[in-house]
Amino acid sequence: MAMPPKLFKSLFVPTVLMVAISAVSAADQIQIDEVTVYGQSIEETIPKDLSKYGSRLEVITAEQLQRTGVRDIAQALQMLAPGLFIAPKNGAFDYVKVSLQGSRPQDILWLVDGVRINNRLYASTSPLDTLPAVSIDRIEILKGGQGIFYGTQSVAGVINIVTRDVSSDDAYQNQFGIGIDDNDGRHIDGYHRIESGKHSAIVFASSNESEGFQPYTDEDFQPSATDRKRGYDNVTLGMKYAYQFDSGARASFFYQRNEADLDFARPTDNFFTQNNREEDLAYVKLDTPLSETSEFMLKAYYHNWDTRYTRLYNDTANPGTLVVRNDGTYWGYKDYGVNAMARFFGSEALEYIAGVDLQRFNGSDDVLLIGNQTESVESVFTQIRTQDNWLADTQLAFGVRYNKPSGEGDSTVGQLTGRHQFSESLYIRGNVGTSFRLPSAYELYAVDSCCTQGNPDLEPEEGENIHFAIGNESGALTWEVAMFTRKVSNLIVSTDGVFANSDDEVDFEGSEIFLDWQVNENLSASLNYVQTKAEAQGSDQQVDDIPESHAKLIVNYAPRGSLYELQLAAVRVGDIYDQVSNVGRVNYGNYTVLDVSAQLWLDTAQQHQLGVRLENLTDEEYAASVGSASRDSDSSSYAYENLGTPRTLHATYRYNF
Repeated sequence: MAMPPKLFKSLFVPTVLMVAISAVSAADQIQIDEVTVYGQSIEETIPKDLSKYGSRLEVITAEQLQRTGVRDIAQALQMLAPGLFIAPKNGAFDYVKVSLQGSRPQDILWLVDGVRINNRLYASTSPLDTLPAVSIDRIEILKGGQGIFYGTQSVAGVINIVTRDVSSDDAYQNQFGIGIDDNDGRHIDGYHRIESGKHSAIVFASSNESEGFQPYTDEDFQPSATDRKRGYDNVTLGMKYAYQFDSGARASFFYQRNEADLDFARPTDNFFTQNNREEDLAYVKLDTPLSETSEFMLKAYYHNWDTRYTRLYNDTANPGTLVVRNDGTYWGYKDYGVNAMARFFGSEALEYIAGVDLQRFNGSDDVLLIGNQTESVESVFTQIRTQDNWLADTQLAFGVRYNKPSGEGDSTVGQLTGRHQFSESLYIRGNVGTSFRLPSAYELYAVDSCCTQGNPDLEPEEGENIHFAIGNESGALTWEVAMFTRKVSNLIVSTDGVFANSDDEVDFEGSEIFLDWQVNENLSASLNYVQTKAEAQGSDQQVDDIPESHAKLIVNYAPRGSLYELQLAAVRVGDIYDQVSNVGRVNYGNYTVLDVSAQLWLDTAQQHQLGVRLENLTDEEYAASVGSASRDSDSSSYAYENLGTPRTLHATYRYNF
């Protein structure tokens, strides 16, 4: 039975404080001479291995997240992730607009520790509005089609959020932090590691709440909307446990519970609208060597996502009276399954990986009606890789995946990747392959009379992609220039009031530039620029919500031996268009957001740390997305802007022990 949200939250802060106090007390009695860091499993090494064989991998570390002082994952990715456009709708812990190398949102696969967290009800609904930063060890972004290992929705790439491990080689194993911001935000988090013999564990917790900011301009707000701020209250508690066998096998378990009250802002009629969310994510995994030349992984996972939706409107015809549109109406889904993988690396020339993936999911929506049905997918996959002692300067990999959904449309995808090193610094890499996206529950089973009806006979969308890049990876200045094309066909569209597969397609092509410059031992800078042309068949217009260009600049200043660090992060977004209902095509792009942050350690042991972040330094008023509404005065339609976060000062104190 789920713990009531108020009880859960009331227990959270005392629990974290007790853990911190007990750990500090124990520090006087226990001396830790050695921290054991166990090797990574097959699953955990996949992103790094794929980068070795030609895919582009970006990694954002926990240190980078802490340096910027961000609270949630979306804000971190907005400023730090090269090649990824992301814009939170109305600030932290909200829905986002997102595009990876010019992709649609539904072409990106989101994972936590390799477990998919994409919304199974709606393919384009982002899954980031409940994820805090405290539990994160790193974020891995794999670009290009990755359907072999990861399956559905990895048409443009994969974003894997890796949680902190039970063991670490960091100087300190535990942390406690508190923070505030001038949007009436309050923040508390912490994690604590425990090790005893073959047992190791980590517990973490986070609480973030804010009254928020005004999400629309004064002109876009209608008098009928009396709720003028968009706030949130988000609490997370989680743990990870591992047991190391003498044989070298390792068993691990992960569980994370999230409870959140997330306001849904509206510019008209709104008195109160909120999603009350409860989310559980769990997995159990066994990693074991089979022999000196082989290893095996078995994993079972479960993801439960439940939301109660409440929407109260002001009755303009009867002032002071409320209209109840939704009163805790349910929408949610369950996603669970098993996957297994084996790796064989005994050959001097080749390495082999093979696996199976069994997925089950079901969901329903009583707001926009979706029938409660269970869908399943059975998959097998394999990849062959060359070894360095066969092709010393060239790495090649070829993989195939076969997918059998319970409905229509078997799908087989393949991928060939490679990388060649011309010299110690100069290289080329390439990625050619196919991928797929299975229909969402809404596309399969929608039954609401208001809208397009579901079609259980839908087949997957199909993607084809080509990536090519040349770069230099040594010296003070490293760089890469990449070109990519992507085609998505067999599109799922609305035809005569029913979802159906279409002969139409969407074509994407573009380029990406990376520059990293270590100016000196104290100063470094990185620049990323992406330009994309994304057009539907028969159209010369950019696809909605995909920027034609965007760029990111990060500058770090960390004087060697000092007790402070400074960082500047800037994002420049070019033209972005959206077709707004009853209004027409609107360009809401062309803006620049600038963040500055600083860290100051109060002692030479770097246990006590102060952090300051000034988000949106120039107070740029920009639209993260647009929509349409009706004016109170004459019911005429107008386009409104969902405003990004205004200039906000964040302050944080952290204690490492």
